[in-house]
Amino acid sequence: MTSSDAPTAWVVLLRGVNVGGSRRVSSADLREAAGAAGLSDARTYANSGNLVATGDAGDDDVAERVTAALAAQLGGDLRAVAVTAERAAAILAADPFPDAVADHPSHVQVHVSPEPADPEGLAQLAEGRSERFAVVDDVLYVDYVNGIGRSRLTPAAIDRAAGTWTTARNWNTLTRLVEMARETT
Repeated sequence: MTSSDAPTAWVVLLRGVNVGGSRRVSSADLREAAGAAGLSDARTYANSGNLVATGDAGDDDVAERVTAALAAQLGGDLRAVAVTAERAAAILAADPFPDAVADHPSHVQVHVSPEPADPEGLAQLAEGRSERFAVVDDVLYVDYVNGIGRSRLTPAAIDRAAGTWTTARNWNTLTRLVEMARETT
């Protein structure tokens, strides 16, 4: 197998599953869907819609195939974003809030979306808030300075400002997913 034939490690992030009892997707269901979608070496993390697997399709193909397989298994309409392990590592490397990541990494969230976010809309959202926002390479980073649980910022408000839906993971989770992807390849 040449390097061009080598499988690509993917990080797949489902949106809004296993939160508050809605849209239940077990880790076993997610791994099964990955297999049905043609991915291999499927591993999940934290039972919150996080998948690491290998395959050789493009970003849109991977997310679409996994959500289609889940819909066939469980019904319903699920959304996901898939990024290569290399892209996920680059998202971490672009860290606009190194002080926050060092001090309170679980309060820093990374929002990824299937389309580029609207930086102007997000800049308006940031006005007058305690949270810090940064958009780097179409990824939204939010430092919840006072903690996520104390924030009045909602996913719906972020989506409206971004002009597209997003799915978020805290810094610790994304770091672990990148580590898992490196172990896979």
